[in-house]
Amino acid sequence: MGIVILLIMAMGVAAMLSRKLPTAFALVLLGVIIAFVAGAPLTGKNSVMDSVLQEGAVMLASTMIAILLGSWLGKLLDETGIASTLVRKIVEFGGDRPTVVALGVLGVSLLVGTVTGSAPAAMLAGIIGIPAMIAVGIPKITAAGTILMGIAAGVPFELPVWQFFSTALDLPISTVRGFMLKLFPFALFFAVLFVLVESRRRGVVHTWSLKSVDSGGRKPGGGSSGRSRGKRLGDAPWYSLLTPAVPLILALGFELAIIPSMLAGVLYALFTTTRPREMSARLLRTLYSGFEVAAPPIALFIAIGILLSAVQLPGAIEALEPLVESVSPQNQVLFVLLFTVLVPLCLYRGPLNVYGLGAGIAGVLVAAGIYPAIAVLGLTASYNQVFGVSDPTSTQTVWSAQYSGVSPQQVMVRTLPYVWCVAAGGLCVTAALYL
Repeated sequence: MGIVILLIMAMGVAAMLSRKLPTAFALVLLGVIIAFVAGAPLTGKNSVMDSVLQEGAVMLASTMIAILLGSWLGKLLDETGIASTLVRKIVEFGGDRPTVVALGVLGVSLLVGTVTGSAPAAMLAGIIGIPAMIAVGIPKITAAGTILMGIAAGVPFELPVWQFFSTALDLPISTVRGFMLKLFPFALFFAVLFVLVESRRRGVVHTWSLKSVDSGGRKPGGGSSGRSRGKRLGDAPWYSLLTPAVPLILALGFELAIIPSMLAGVLYALFTTTRPREMSARLLRTLYSGFEVAAPPIALFIAIGILLSAVQLPGAIEALEPLVESVSPQNQVLFVLLFTVLVPLCLYRGPLNVYGLGAGIAGVLVAAGIYPAIAVLGLTASYNQVFGVSDPTSTQTVWSAQYSGVSPQQVMVRTLPYVWCVAAGGLCVTAALYL
């Protein structure tokens, strides 16, 4: 039975890799098939209809709301000019010093990465940041990688990610927060190292970035020119630039719940940038736009919840436990070595991608008691650092690469060694503290 379930999972991975089925659809289909194979009845307790589809679809509801709030706040950062002002100020400060400009854009990307993820985060920091870096001589691949490495360095503080791991692994937020604080130094160190090494690797490349920067026309990502946008909006007030830090300070410093913390960020951005008579219209406009941005990840989290519910059924656990346990090392050194070698399996929507089949595998590891839930958190969060930067199928990687004028595969080759080290660092912490 366990082998049959693994074969079904392999077929699901093949369907996602070949793009025969969208990831969300494939995960739902996998969840239903696994439930039937595991002997689940159609209705009733531990059933396909009630336990898998009904309860699974809403399992990650709190994460979906956090994603929506992050998208809403991201839209406010865009519309109010907060994000573009941050990038412009950094570029002005850096002047013609390429490394300083790149490090500044990396810092802004980190801040944006704590608010929202995926392509919107890349666009907030990259629409102005990528042309500015290329204009001062940063190679195009390095410019794209800087945005992605910065966002990944902010992911350990992205509140929706905390909520996702907390709900999916049934861990308290404080536990998730504790591990993320330990992962952050690795992400930050290798992000800075990437900029310092890659910006000097080929020397300064004197080439203008994109024609549309000077023409003020529409750019490849669909956004308008950073300069024309800045001229149209003007700089946001200096105190509004603290907006990305507000949710983080409340959640990390005051241990406020995630959703209220993010709502506070939304209100702070609104009140520090918007006239009273325009507040209602801006709130509704950005909220509706946020729904559009949040729709794909919300659909994915519905599917992940269904898959998690399926693999946590008693029949599935009983079938998979012996197989998974036989290939899961308990020795700390072997744990680090094996899962470090397997890092590439989280690329191309592979079986260890936590926003795909990897969520199901994580569910099995926890439900079967093979590893403590916090060790599975360390494993999946470490892999997430790789997927968010180097996976050529992730939306932020595709957007950053194409906007810079290079291919996602080129970005993957250049960034993978650095994020592989980040993952290895996270795995070492996991093995040392939680196994």
